[in-house]
Amino acid sequence: MSGAKLRLGVLKTGRPPKPAIERFGTYPDMFMRLLGPDAYAWRTYAVDEGELPDSVGECDGYIVTGSSCGVYDPEPWIQPAMDWLRAAKGQAALVGVCFGHQLMAEAFGGKVIKSPKGWGVGEHEYEVLRPRPWMDSAQSIRLPASHQDQVVEPPPGAEIFAASEFCTMGGLDYGDRAISLQLHPEFLPEYAIALIEHRRGDRYTQEQADAAIHTYGRPDDRERVGGWIRNFLATA
Repeated sequence: MSGAKLRLGVLKTGRPPKPAIERFGTYPDMFMRLLGPDAYAWRTYAVDEGELPDSVGECDGYIVTGSSCGVYDPEPWIQPAMDWLRAAKGQAALVGVCFGHQLMAEAFGGKVIKSPKGWGVGEHEYEVLRPRPWMDSAQSIRLPASHQDQVVEPPPGAEIFAASEFCTMGGLDYGDRAISLQLHPEFLPEYAIALIEHRRGDRYTQEQADAAIHTYGRPDDRERVGGWIRNFLATA
């Protein structure tokens, strides 16, 4: 295995709005762009269409993407995905983002709800509460948020490593080579804004959409957090 690329699987649990895919790609495309298309031996699994790895050992690590679903939705693929994650924990590196964060937390014994706080949208800043070995010295991170569900009870033994007043369990380290983050390091600001515009007047009021778009334009931490994920995958 010397010199071989790490085999990285993307567990696709949703897709961007169709009009955005031509310009920005799919969620697996976004993670490949963030982490490096040539840095890993990539493989995608359409979990939201019922596809899961036949065995955990097919890849060295897995990323669980975002989705418009909630973990409590009656979609036929959600429970099998949680069963697979429970079996994979400790056997491969696992990274969850947004819905992936929620799915991992629920699968490992936590609790996720549709938050009474409403939508978290726009760029949000999280404080780093407990620096992990795969991080640098940053005390906070600023990234796109796009969620109305939140983890409200962490799984037994999980540590909260990043949070905000709005999202108090925004980053979780479960031990056993598994971490997750509510924010979206894979979202380009241009995609995040396009997503807000797509949902304007539907999921978001005009005022919510305007306020969320106004948060963009400042430097964010996409590259920094992408580096954290690469470090984690290299050492997990």
